[in-house]
Amino acid sequence: MKLRSYMLIGFFLSLLLSILPFSGNFTNAATPTTAAPVSAVSFTQGVQKTVLDNGLTVLTKEVHTAPVVSVQVWYKVGSRNEVKGENGISHQLEHLMFKGTTDRPVQFGRLFSALGSQFNAFTSYDQTAYFGTVQRDKLEALLTLEADRMENSLVGPEQLTSEKRVVISELQGYENSPGYRLSRAVMRDAFPNRAYGLPVGGTKADVEKFTVEQVRNYYQTYYSPENATLVITGDFATEPVLKVVKETYGKLAKRGKENTGTQGRKDAVRGNTTASSPVAPTTKKAPIVLKQPGSAALLQAVYPLPDIKHPDVPAIDVMDAILTGGRSSRLYQALVESGLASSASGGAAELIEPGWYEINATAAPGQELGKIAQVLQESLAKLQQQPVTTEELNRAKTQLQASFILGNQDITSQASQLGYNQTVAGDYHFIEQYLAAIAKVTPAQVQKVAKNYLNPTKQTIGFFEPTQPDGKPGTSSAGSGRTVENFSPGKPVDPAELAKYLPPATSATDSGKQSLPEEFTLNNGLRVLLLRDRNLPTINLSGQIDAGTEFDGNQKAGLANLTAANLMNGTQTKNALTLAKTLEDRGADLNFSASREGVSVSGEGLSANLPILIQTLADVLENATFPADQLELSRQRALISFKVQLDDPRGLGRQVFQQAIYPENHPFHSFPTAESLKSITRDDLLGFYQTHYRPDNTTIALVGDFDPVKVKTLLNQAFGKWSATGKPPVLKIASVPLPQTLTRLNKVIPGKSEAVTYIGYNGISRKDPRYYAALVLNQILGGDTLASRLGTEVRDRQGLTYGIYSGFAAGINPGPFLIQMQTAPGDAQKAIASTLALLKQLREQGVTESEFNTAKRSITNSYPVDLANPSDVSSIILNNAVLGLSRSEIREFPQKIQAVTMAQMQQAIEDLIKPENLIIVTAGPGETVTKGS
Repeated sequence: MKLRSYMLIGFFLSLLLSILPFSGNFTNAATPTTAAPVSAVSFTQGVQKTVLDNGLTVLTKEVHTAPVVSVQVWYKVGSRNEVKGENGISHQLEHLMFKGTTDRPVQFGRLFSALGSQFNAFTSYDQTAYFGTVQRDKLEALLTLEADRMENSLVGPEQLTSEKRVVISELQGYENSPGYRLSRAVMRDAFPNRAYGLPVGGTKADVEKFTVEQVRNYYQTYYSPENATLVITGDFATEPVLKVVKETYGKLAKRGKENTGTQGRKDAVRGNTTASSPVAPTTKKAPIVLKQPGSAALLQAVYPLPDIKHPDVPAIDVMDAILTGGRSSRLYQALVESGLASSASGGAAELIEPGWYEINATAAPGQELGKIAQVLQESLAKLQQQPVTTEELNRAKTQLQASFILGNQDITSQASQLGYNQTVAGDYHFIEQYLAAIAKVTPAQVQKVAKNYLNPTKQTIGFFEPTQPDGKPGTSSAGSGRTVENFSPGKPVDPAELAKYLPPATSATDSGKQSLPEEFTLNNGLRVLLLRDRNLPTINLSGQIDAGTEFDGNQKAGLANLTAANLMNGTQTKNALTLAKTLEDRGADLNFSASREGVSVSGEGLSANLPILIQTLADVLENATFPADQLELSRQRALISFKVQLDDPRGLGRQVFQQAIYPENHPFHSFPTAESLKSITRDDLLGFYQTHYRPDNTTIALVGDFDPVKVKTLLNQAFGKWSATGKPPVLKIASVPLPQTLTRLNKVIPGKSEAVTYIGYNGISRKDPRYYAALVLNQILGGDTLASRLGTEVRDRQGLTYGIYSGFAAGINPGPFLIQMQTAPGDAQKAIASTLALLKQLREQGVTESEFNTAKRSITNSYPVDLANPSDVSSIILNNAVLGLSRSEIREFPQKIQAVTMAQMQQAIEDLIKPENLIIVTAGPGETVTKGS
């Protein structure tokens, strides 16, 4: 079940890189989030709709839960509007919208970053959206910038040339994924005459041919006020803001060309297929089979669906939840629990025009795709022939309802929900009509839509059959390990120059009002942090158990992961299915995953279900039984994950990078192998569980709508009998010296089109006194792919990469400092040389006062946005506690950033930037060294 995943399907301009110690994740497929009475939350209450004279739709919703606001502009244009030969033009234009305007000829990412905005953009089938969330005093500035690029964006030869190269890098990165290649083949076959059958991001062949005139005309046609919805949610007063909107946006002229042949453009793509009832063949089509290098066998099946306004949509989504909504779902039980597949998922794409339902499965080791397809068809036939049970129906409805409540806890998500419904469904009220209809769906309606839409003769099915040997790591490529350094970077961007393009902000926001969590320890040593938040009827739980992969050792690498993955497979009183139903019947969610320094616990649900969440958590932490049959299934999933990681340049590159930094006897060196995973026994899991899963090794943070007194009683009742003897195991981790010289490693993976490079060495811990200076330093160097020195030079000016980031993985122990980038194979060498030159420039020349102050403001200005999301707050509180920081860190963090001095910054550069000691690992196609260099 991918609930409304198509709302945000598409191609993001920049993705935030979460730099953490790498570890494979072998947990079970996440159970879907969900909830109960939808009347508890109104999604559209307080929304005001205003339509300006130029046709711009404005939706405002005051949400005074945090001092932040979200501004989003949704354009009703996406790949649906493209014709043959211009596939990807919507996506290309999305990129160009960041290149500046006639009045502000600078990278807009730098302007947004200077405001402290958490911003992004995406292109999808029906829409292209731009969004930013900032402190409330930056609202007018954000409105001004969005209005400017709605009318005055620079679409010229220079901008198009550099951004074409970036887009092609992005597309080639997707080509690395067998799942992407399979989906593209299936969709083209399912919709040969419709734009939905084309990839949203476009094709390299089409992108290379785009002309300035072509893209400019597309911009003039679709980026017009009457084709857009402006959404503003958060801490503001409606009337004054609407006055600003009318002054700022009201003067923009309509540009959309009436009767421009848009319908003809669409018909050229669609052929004769009508929008209301896609023509279907009367006989079942043969499967599409791709035999290519890869790691795992994949299946994708697609069935045509009606458009989003069709009355069958609620029943289709309930059907989807019954089929794929969590561990208790029919396809999970039939395919994954049977051992045929390592994963199974599905989702309905209900769009402006008739969409589709898709089912995806990854075969377990040694299983045939044909057998999976047969069992899939049997499961669908059963749904068509017999009414679903009342239990299944109620669970599906609860899951759907709760997922909307849990998915709209922050103002950014609330704005996105409004923007999506207004743009795609044509009415921001759609969600409430939809949820009311969900509540009325009957078993007969589910059976009817299953018969109508899951017809085998309408199915398009594809198989990806890997040709690469099982689980073989990439081989080292030939060639010199040297990097040619003949590149001179330009001068860093002067923030003072940038400042003249920034709209003024109003007043500063007081960030010292953040409530602090209450902290206490149970008698058995379990630490608890509580923060009451009564704004929504939800609970967010974060936890950590000191039972991470650092305790594995090389011989049993994967043991911590397998232990965590098996916690929900049964306790002394409940089997795996009963545990799953206990949570899924209430739309709640509980997951465990092991990382380097601990097992992360994440849970969410409606506040009424907090007792169930806590009792289930206590049951699995105290009473897990690790059934042998479930261990074998999870082992098979782990083996597939291992193979997929070795076939992914990001996964293999990170492993080689990490193992080059840390010696073989270091806990951060170990990664699972096929041999280590196969050697792990049930006794190993029980021993690890009994040794490391202890109350005095466990910390839990809860944020949400609860009574702290009742929660304390609940926790004491649930965990009161959990005990441990002796002291918990402690690792003494030796310090790791920097490499003596610059080291270059290349790993070749057959069948890939894009290279991924990691550059770095061992860094610092979170409690290192240089940490705050390192954060400011990183913000300048590569903390933002559009606003940093690395992004400005390597991505924006040279167009060598889709994304380049840097970060310090600072945990309890020092983790890597690293830079990551994605490039075309032939561009890797130049991008690496450019990066090394920038590091040398930083080392030799330092940073300017203006850069330094701008970076500090950017970090502190964006921090309140993190605090506006209850789920993020629970994670922040937990991490601060686990890392040994004070409860007040959540409030004092901005002041600590502002207190960093230039002297501390220069010392951090001297201590932490060592261009001559780097490890450089590139994974992907072999041709990463240009001939002649």
